[in-house]
Amino acid sequence: MITQGMLLSFISTVKQFGFILLAVFILLLMVTIHELGHYTAGKLLKFKINEFSVGFGKVLFQKKKKSGELVSLRLIPLGGYCAFDGEEDVKDESSFNSQKPWKRIIVLLSGVLFNFISAIIFSIFLLGIIGNGTQIVTATNENQTVLQANDIIVSVNGEKPSYFNGGIAGITSDIKDKININVVVLRDGKQEELMVQKYAVLEMGETTYKLGISTGLVKMSWGEAILQATPFTFEMAGECFKIFGELITGKISLSQLGGPIATISTIATNTSANILNLLLLLPLIAVNLAVFNILPIPALDGARIVFVLIEWIRGKAINRELEAKIHAIGLMLLFAFVILVDFMFIF
Repeated sequence: MITQGMLLSFISTVKQFGFILLAVFILLLMVTIHELGHYTAGKLLKFKINEFSVGFGKVLFQKKKKSGELVSLRLIPLGGYCAFDGEEDVKDESSFNSQKPWKRIIVLLSGVLFNFISAIIFSIFLLGIIGNGTQIVTATNENQTVLQANDIIVSVNGEKPSYFNGGIAGITSDIKDKININVVVLRDGKQEELMVQKYAVLEMGETTYKLGISTGLVKMSWGEAILQATPFTFEMAGECFKIFGELITGKISLSQLGGPIATISTIATNTSANILNLLLLLPLIAVNLAVFNILPIPALDGARIVFVLIEWIRGKAINRELEAKIHAIGLMLLFAFVILVDFMFIF
């Protein structure tokens, strides 16, 4: 006999599985956009392309175009590739490595460019539907007499609240009691600088300190969203570079990063909590993919561009076999790194 509890549990499991499938689709979409950038630039510049594949592994569907290109859908939906003819050696004048350096650089950059453009498009919807992270006071309690409903928070202790710093709560989390907090608000169209104090609250036997306000997000008009999407995306990219820098300097640990499994888990968890979270995750993932691929790490686009630049400056290429070995080793290390960070995320 099926009980109500069993039915609700089954429905919850199905919903969670649906969000996981959505997360896998989003990750695949981002990679496909990246590879489509390489493909589009390659076609425009007359490169010979052997295959454009969505996914890795066993072929599920494949079609051969009149030009001889293969378009494939493969089993493992965690990647994809655009295979140019002659990437490891020079076969003929249409092969990858026989093309002029500037053409190859454009092709290599185009994957990152497409990810960045897609991030701008996603950001337009984010800004137009829920805003850029700017918060407005929606209500106050009796302990808060300085801030008022409809105050738009411009800055807290000189820092602008945003998605990247956790907003008002993130900025004030380390500020203890009886310390004045400098808050600049936009009230009735005018900026005002206020001194606000947290108040003590006893919760679960522990004393915490709160501002005593409820907040909401300020969305933009669609015109503002279009104008602000590009600088917002650059700001997001800057945050990504900052994280990589902190990883190198040891300010953050590997356990705070994640590979495909962590990405899928994060998307599934956040979208199941609130589908609007997807609006922030889409441009963030697109920008992360762009920033990651432009880094000069062997096997990534950034390193391949470095090799082409060296060839352009020297007037001759570095030994193709040596370059191929460097990228192969880089790819193996990259896979090992991804597995490591996902392992740390799971355990």
